[in-house]
Amino acid sequence: MGATATALVGFAAWYVLLTMLLGVYRTSLVLSGKKEANSFVSDASDVPPFGRRLNRARDNCYETLPLFAALALGASMAGKTAVTDPLAMYVLCGRIGQSVTHLVSTSVPAVFVRFAFFLVQVAIYAIWAVRLLA
Repeated sequence: MGATATALVGFAAWYVLLTMLLGVYRTSLVLSGKKEANSFVSDASDVPPFGRRLNRARDNCYETLPLFAALALGASMAGKTAVTDPLAMYVLCGRIGQSVTHLVSTSVPAVFVRFAFFLVQVAIYAIWAVRLLA
């Protein structure tokens, strides 16, 4: 499997891991009697700060996974993974870095670090789009 496919599957696996962590977190709130199983709101505004950060980190993944998938699959279908392979793992690292930073803190410096990880991903997507369309 090439770098593009590996990064795409890794991105999806990261999303699955965050989803599972969110499930474990919510289950612990239910089992500890802190929340009713049917009382969670989708934006996680009803849980402690870590739960909100975990929810947003997971949401950030599914908000950008379609963009990554479209570019990676487009490159693959066009036989142009030579365009995406060199930077594919940087996208995955940027995604994981963004998520981990989100989980750790919402301080101003952490927000800047998180945004830097996000910019790396978006810049790579833009580079890919231009190169794939050229």
